[in-house]
Amino acid sequence: MGYDGGCDGNLEQGMQCLDSQGGLVSETIKELAKTSFAYQRKRTGGLQKLLARHVPRQLLRRGKRLLMLPMDGMDFLLGRRGELVPPRYLNFAGDGDFKAAGDEFLKYFVELGGLSPAHRVLDVGSGIGRMARPLTRYLSGGSYEGIDIVPQGIEWCQRNISERYPNFCFQLADVRNLMYNPQGRFEAAEYRFPFGDGDFDFTCLTSVFTHMRNREMENYLLEIARTLRPSGKCLATYFFLNSESRTLIEAGRSSLDIRYPLDGCWTSDEVVPELAIGFDEGYVRKLYADLGFVVETVQYGEWCGRREYLSYQDIIVARRRP
Repeated sequence: MGYDGGCDGNLEQGMQCLDSQGGLVSETIKELAKTSFAYQRKRTGGLQKLLARHVPRQLLRRGKRLLMLPMDGMDFLLGRRGELVPPRYLNFAGDGDFKAAGDEFLKYFVELGGLSPAHRVLDVGSGIGRMARPLTRYLSGGSYEGIDIVPQGIEWCQRNISERYPNFCFQLADVRNLMYNPQGRFEAAEYRFPFGDGDFDFTCLTSVFTHMRNREMENYLLEIARTLRPSGKCLATYFFLNSESRTLIEAGRSSLDIRYPLDGCWTSDEVVPELAIGFDEGYVRKLYADLGFVVETVQYGEWCGRREYLSYQDIIVARRRP
């Protein structure tokens, strides 16, 4: 399933760091991974691929909203939405069950990343609160900062989370993105996080580097290294290209056909490359080392068709050297 370079013990609330032989995997988590696998395979083929290539992305988002509004109405009438869960038409981040995905990653934050209730957390790509929602129950003595490029997501989180949990703050990362923030002031490859040096104990990025190009990912990692405290940790997800994943892609077993070169990385779609981007695992490991990180664990995902996996995407946890 993955390489495990060691985990911290004595975590809060009696949670233990489990090894890479499957201790973190539950039937619910496996089902979430399978749902993402099926969704991505459908998304990157047939009609959905044609729509992504030829229909303006702002128009696609509006179409999704129209489709989701009736379901949102039923959720409201039946009281099904749940606490701190946004309406479906606003949820631009990821697929699958909003609550279950957040709960899944809280488990990884604690058991793989050593997150403590007293830690100060940075969520890069905070979206519309998918990770923040479960963290409101966990960070009893800590604090949270979320940044994202989508103004609507930040505004919803400020109204619905920050007003109830003042230790949770959200701010716009005004980075230009053709789909989500076309008028953004900054390029991702040059963006500086709006925080001081050594400000955080723990940083997380879920489904961020899977949509960023080489120079953009490098800059974000540099900023993470700058803003993490000594011995602070970062948990991030990737699509790692290595001998196993490349073999499975060639065999047609992968949910994503990440085989097209793209200036130091690879994509599943030459026309819309940011749909899914993968990096050579060896290159990423070297980059972490060069930036002063020690990789503690890598847990491989199901995305490429593996039989043994932890989640859908690959997960890496690294500690900043003192």
